[in-house]
Amino acid sequence: MMNFGQVLTAMVTPFDQNGGIDFNQTRTLINYLIANGSDGIVVAGTTGESPALSDSQKLELFRFTANIADGRVPIIAGTGSNNTRASIQLTQQAEQTGVDAIMLTTPYYNKPSQEGLYEHYKAIAHATSLPVMLYNIPGRSAVAIAPETIIRLSEINNIVSVKEASGDLDAMAEIIQKTPEDFTLYSGDDSLALPVMAIGGNGVISVAAHVLGNEMQEMATQFKQGNVQEAAVIHQTILPVMKALFKQPSPSPVKAALNMMGIHVGDAQLPMLPLTDDEKQQLRQMLPATKITEAG
Repeated sequence: MMNFGQVLTAMVTPFDQNGGIDFNQTRTLINYLIANGSDGIVVAGTTGESPALSDSQKLELFRFTANIADGRVPIIAGTGSNNTRASIQLTQQAEQTGVDAIMLTTPYYNKPSQEGLYEHYKAIAHATSLPVMLYNIPGRSAVAIAPETIIRLSEINNIVSVKEASGDLDAMAEIIQKTPEDFTLYSGDDSLALPVMAIGGNGVISVAAHVLGNEMQEMATQFKQGNVQEAAVIHQTILPVMKALFKQPSPSPVKAALNMMGIHVGDAQLPMLPLTDDEKQQLRQMLPATKITEAG
């Protein structure tokens, strides 16, 4: 069984002023995340602005992240797209970079049928020896992977997990109940991390963990130790910060927060916009004072 942990961070991609990847800040960020509550790191997902990265940049980022992590936490590479052949090619290239698993987003824009989704994921899984995490995000892809399709896909040996960002707890409960015991399910929504664990999920793939990694790790640990009330109190405490990090389209708020914390990840790339000065000020007021540095 591939153990990804309970709090995984969907890492932002630090950019320099010219739109290139800032590898010095990426190193700082990786080490910071590992030291502050992240059991694993997802690279070049939605939060990593994968649409703004070329395949060669993604591969460079996969290789660099795996090298810096150096086995301390699993690295999951986002290699999915709405082009099955292109996803197979990128996945096979990613396999050579030292990453531990791949994550495949639901094909967007072309709106395949459930059978089309099944064949898409099956083709990619059969083309790699890496563990595969499905990524169900109907809000961005216009089509959802139905629970029965996920259950069917879980029978493929190396499809081992799903990041569920549908917000549908009933569907998630069905998936958890009807997939193999070693198949894992993660919340793709920060605010649902605790409810998803309460129905048998394994944890969360988080944006907010850039800022709240230790708090989220403590919440998950308290819950799994049976201290449900303590976990609920942590959830209630950090929920306003989570909401602030999604007040504008992600990852612009979390990038602004990291800049305030002294980890200079740059701005989001077009078509995403950086926060305005007013938006930054509102966000700053919501962040714990202990997180903000003088440099930020």
